[in-house]
Amino acid sequence: MTTSSGSPVVSVASSTSAGAAGGSVINVSSLVSQLVAATRAPQDTQIANQTATVTTDISAIGTLKSALSTFQSALAPLSTTSSFAAATASSSNPAVFTASAASGAVPGNYSVSVTALASSQQLVSGAFAGGSTATVGTGTLNLQLGGLGFNVTVDSTNNTVAGLAAAINAAADNPGISAAVIQGTDGAHLLLTSNQAGAANTIQVTETDSGTGLAALTYGTGNLTHYTQNAPAQDASFSVAGVAYTSPSNTVSDAISGVTLNLLSTSPGSAAATLTVANDTSTVSANIQSFVSAYNTLSAALKSLGSYDAASGTAGPMLGDPVLTGVQNQLHQALEAVVGTSNYNSLPSMGIVTQSDGTMTVNSARLQTALSTDFSAVSQVFSGSSGVAAQLNTQITAELASGGLIDSRSQTLIKQNKALTTETNNLNTQMTAMTASLTQQYSALNVLLSTLQTTSAYLTQAIGSLPSVQGKPNG
Repeated sequence: MTTSSGSPVVSVASSTSAGAAGGSVINVSSLVSQLVAATRAPQDTQIANQTATVTTDISAIGTLKSALSTFQSALAPLSTTSSFAAATASSSNPAVFTASAASGAVPGNYSVSVTALASSQQLVSGAFAGGSTATVGTGTLNLQLGGLGFNVTVDSTNNTVAGLAAAINAAADNPGISAAVIQGTDGAHLLLTSNQAGAANTIQVTETDSGTGLAALTYGTGNLTHYTQNAPAQDASFSVAGVAYTSPSNTVSDAISGVTLNLLSTSPGSAAATLTVANDTSTVSANIQSFVSAYNTLSAALKSLGSYDAASGTAGPMLGDPVLTGVQNQLHQALEAVVGTSNYNSLPSMGIVTQSDGTMTVNSARLQTALSTDFSAVSQVFSGSSGVAAQLNTQITAELASGGLIDSRSQTLIKQNKALTTETNNLNTQMTAMTASLTQQYSALNVLLSTLQTTSAYLTQAIGSLPSVQGKPNG
């Protein structure tokens, strides 16, 4: 007996062979491995084929899930009515004011006239002839800003103009007064500036130790001679649509709902500038373009999964799969939705059409006309309860959700893959047991054959040693 490679698994020594006893030997290992391989080969092939199919299906489902998830991200800016609430704001005279609009700002035109800008108070003290190192006296100063105050102790360590300025700036409870030293031809001046604009944020300086050493640095009601007011604490004063308004800041967010005004200068003469608040059609148009591009990418992925090449006979991994066809049907139904009774009540009516290859294209001019003519209708086509983006978003969420159509298929394939792994493990166990059993059987047979060969050699030798028997000659 020989193996498939031609090497013998049983060899029988001739009677003349040296050491003939025990010369009959079975190659047990080779024989058993071939028998086991022949037994498991059909099952290995079947499991391998099934595993390849399941692995391909799992990969295809993964591709489908990824494609839908990517497409869904492009739906977010279009699937809710709030996503169409973005607005823009512009000024006819940006030298007087600029503006920005938050989501939900009401479109319209508003006349804006600025009569005064908000400013922070700034005070300049009298001159100290000795310069920044001139002494200012000692004691305690209390500085107030809009009702909030803090104390500065002036002693021998900081009783100069520069020292006092540094102490004011370093005070931990300083509510917003900056101090600086300005050098002039007449000497050094202490400059106090409020960091907060508005009429309420005035600066007051008083001496609180009952002394008079720092009297030249005090300032307040009835005591205005020690400082010159370089800039007043002043509110902005303006009007919107003829309605007067004041603000402690030049950035005003509460005069018009959803609009922030940035006041930059007073209006020249009595000429009011125009604030225009409008729907943000540029952003919406860009979001729609992104939606169409994302859909075309999705369409290509789905087409590949369900494709068939007649020339090569090659089919996509999900050709004819009900999960794929179900997803494609739902997409098409949503894209064909008609919403409302406006002239712009569907994707084609606003210039978004499906081509013969299944992809979509956008007529930008037609889309812009729709946005400018009936912005609300365009919003409803996408974001209304039965709108295209809203429907697609709901459908994809359901399909990808735990227990959904795609998730259920994915879980089924994962179970099948695990079952095939278990089947392979069981087959390995069976073949291990078969190997052990056959090895035991053929080893015993090997012993028996060896014994028989030994006996055969002995008998051959014994018979050969018997004397020859001579016959008598006839008659």
